Amino acid sequence: FFFFNTKSIGTMKLAITALLAGSAAAFTSSPAPKSSVALHETKADLQELGPKLNPVVGFFDPLGVADSAFWGKSDEFTIGWLRQAEIKHGRVAMAAFVGYCVQSNVHFPWAMTMDGTPFPSTDLSPPEQWDALPLASRLQIILFVGFLEFYSELTPGGGVESGLTHYTKGGIPGKYPTFDAIPHPIPFKSLYDPFGFHKGMSEEAKEKRLRAEINNGRLAQLGIFGFLCAQTIPGSVPLLNGVVPTIEAKGAIAMAPLA
Repeated sequence: FFFFNTKSIGTMKLAITALLAGSAAAFTSSPAPKSSVALHETKADLQELGPKLNPVVGFFDPLGVADSAFWGKSDEFTIGWLRQAEIKHGRVAMAAFVGYCVQSNVHFPWAMTMDGTPFPSTDLSPPEQWDALPLASRLQIILFVGFLEFYSELTPGGGVESGLTHYTKGGIPGKYPTFDAIPHPIPFKSLYDPFGFHKGMSEEAKEKRLRAEINNGRLAQLGIFGFLCAQTIPGSVPLLNGVVPTIEAKGAIAMAPLA
């Protein structure tokens, strides 16, 4: 039921394989989420967990950010904030990388708007598809993402019962709260496990999956930046020459949200 751009499928597969192979060597270690609820984010934790993420590199902090004490706060506050940022950006990058590959080859066949306007064609690259969306469509996406961001910051101290201890105050970086605080019925209660398939997962399995998520997120960040750089800076990613089309980004910014 989808429309495929058959010309780009083979080259896109080659690009993905080459990009994954080249990016894997750039991995560096940083903190991994711990499965225990009683979490204490210290530099010693990072030094212990670093080799579990990357046994070759181990703990890697050349800029000393673990000792930076951002905003005059404690090192534990800083490490929790940085770990949350890495996990969140890794998740966004994984969605972006997969979305880029899919959108380059597939689009929905039905109308996008009530007046019959179709979804942007696969003849356009993903950034160009974003620019081709109506303003109302882009606003819906931005507002939905904004709601997810707002909801992720809810804590019991903020006046709700279903929130989590904040990641800068001993909470678990990357853990997303359930949707129990939503005032109306919804079909699922968890963003991570909406159908409850993993309720009985062991702590060891959770820790292993969380480490894999961080590594995959790092690789995805390299991958999506590789695509965007190849499109906006010709020749910057030699492996993608002739695979990813070059575009002229509006105002030198690809996928400007409302431009």
